[in-house]
Amino acid sequence: MTNSTIVSFCDPALRDDLTELLREGAQRLIAQAVQAELDQYLDEHRTRRDGQGRQAVVRNGYQPERSILTGLGEVPVKVPKTRDRLGEGRVFRSSLLPPYLKKAQRVENVIPWLYLKGVSTNDMQSALTALFGERVKGLSANTVSRLKQVWEAEYRRFTQADLRGHRMVYLWADGLHINIRADERQAVLVIIGCDEHGRKHFLAITDGLRESTTSWREVLLDLKRRGLTLPPTLAVGDGALGFWAALAEVYPTTQSQRCWVHKTANVLNKLPKKIQPKAKQALHQIWQAATRREAENAFDQFVAVYGDKWPKATDCLTKDRDQLLVFYDFPAAHWQHLRTTNPIESSFATVRLRMNKTRYCLSRTTALTMLYKLAIEAETGWRKLRGFQQLADVINGIQFIDGIDERQINSKAA
Repeated sequence: MTNSTIVSFCDPALRDDLTELLREGAQRLIAQAVQAELDQYLDEHRTRRDGQGRQAVVRNGYQPERSILTGLGEVPVKVPKTRDRLGEGRVFRSSLLPPYLKKAQRVENVIPWLYLKGVSTNDMQSALTALFGERVKGLSANTVSRLKQVWEAEYRRFTQADLRGHRMVYLWADGLHINIRADERQAVLVIIGCDEHGRKHFLAITDGLRESTTSWREVLLDLKRRGLTLPPTLAVGDGALGFWAALAEVYPTTQSQRCWVHKTANVLNKLPKKIQPKAKQALHQIWQAATRREAENAFDQFVAVYGDKWPKATDCLTKDRDQLLVFYDFPAAHWQHLRTTNPIESSFATVRLRMNKTRYCLSRTTALTMLYKLAIEAETGWRKLRGFQQLADVINGIQFIDGIDERQINSKAA
């Protein structure tokens, strides 16, 4: 199924409607359905304006044409694109044609997604037949149940994997919150590590109690018990105090870098909407500065401009000032990886978006297993860390000043 996109059923109520669309095989009707999604999305943002009074979110052409593999064969579709003139990263994503599944190559890769969307084992057969045609007709509910058991065993092996002999230089940590039942939200604690060769790996995907210190401590101690005894050099995460308190106990020598994406969102939430675009640009000037000195100056400028009127916003920024600028002590090639928890965010972005809008009846084990399957699928597409050759210098304690090897600076000075 090279270069094909799989249609995802958003919830059980939509499943019959989508099946009918696919049976009719009408490219026009699919386009109309996606257009309706786009119209609703634009309507939700119709009141947002840029500095010139123009509508902030507007149409911006189409994504490249691709094919949906249905029971009736391939149907070409084009998904519309939007542009956010405020630069806040608001992007239209079709729930009928989600980008996450465009690289799925096997039926087995789609089943976890359907589970997370609330499709039960008994309904899986009709859903997969609509997606892939008659060639999956023999995939009975019993077969799906056996696959679930296999995946649950894979997840258990993942949680018990021997980490001895592995050296993780960087860690990224974040907490996801998913709906597993109608009245229950579950915190899922995720840790990704970058080894000395520049390869990134999922190390932990487990549930916790509201991202508490106790929950994070349990996760980190488990990594240490499984063989991750050498402390990582740097950990990247948001401002959740639970993780940092646990990290200080388990790996006290590991340095801390706060995520600029989370920090920016938290600061902007404490400012009036009309000044958020300008404030966001000012925040970008801090972490995009070429040197720590320039970043410090931009930091002081932000506090001077916004501190008197909106002290809560500047207090939110300044309380983590030192931890926000730690990346300047590491190779410049690594900065784009170290300033945010993007490895986790990008891997679970679509899952988070869909699950935050709907409620399902998943067991704890099923939810974690399916998240694990989607995570491992995302991991196969990861590339090595940019500038991974310099990880050896980081391990050996070479000092970096504004991203430059101190030895190079001294050599030039001599």
